[in-house]
Amino acid sequence: MRQIWIICKRELNSFFDSLMAYVMLIAFLGFSGFFTWIYVADVFFIGQASLQVFFGISYWTLFFFIPALTMGQLAEENRSGTIELLLTKPVDNMQVVIGKFLSTLILISLALAFTLPYYITIANIGPVDHGAVISGYIGLILLSASYISIGIFASSVSKNQIVGFLLALFIGILFQWVFGTVATSISGFFGELFNFLSLQTHFDSISRGVIDSKDIIYFLSIIVFGLVASSTIMAKRNN
Repeated sequence: MRQIWIICKRELNSFFDSLMAYVMLIAFLGFSGFFTWIYVADVFFIGQASLQVFFGISYWTLFFFIPALTMGQLAEENRSGTIELLLTKPVDNMQVVIGKFLSTLILISLALAFTLPYYITIANIGPVDHGAVISGYIGLILLSASYISIGIFASSVSKNQIVGFLLALFIGILFQWVFGTVATSISGFFGELFNFLSLQTHFDSISRGVIDSKDIIYFLSIIVFGLVASSTIMAKRNN
């Protein structure tokens, strides 16, 4: 655990030293704030005490921001050769992957924490479904963790950051849009299968305040699969 935390702190320092963290935080708060409070629906006038607009905006904003954060985590280390130097330390591939995963998840969680004033403001407008808001934030964290796992996997298969970014977007599009679209076009077993594979299906369920074990298992499965696949690719590359 100590090795994982050391790698996590190393990556967090890298984010803040390169200004990536500041840019991400400002951009995320700017986009989510603008589209939540001004462009999509001015909640002060409609009087609707709900953060569903924010959750919907964050769903798409994180889709683009997270691949930008993860694209260089392994791709750049593979290109520069620093990954071999890192692995000469008393750490294994999985510890490296988990450390990088946690660093990005902490950064995203910090960005979401800065939006808590949205929650306070909404609660002052009128009666708010606190359970739905809390589950919405849980859904965003699980969604972010899944994106991060996919992004790290995409970064592990290439030495080029742009390739890692585009691959993460492509995989994300499959889970976020394609599977759901296909599910609405067909019925029967395959329709249910593609509907289950759709990220949006599970995120929408949680963000409405319904935390089902199948949704939790779905997100955890993506996270574990992405991390294990990344570790396996690292092991093969470094043999």
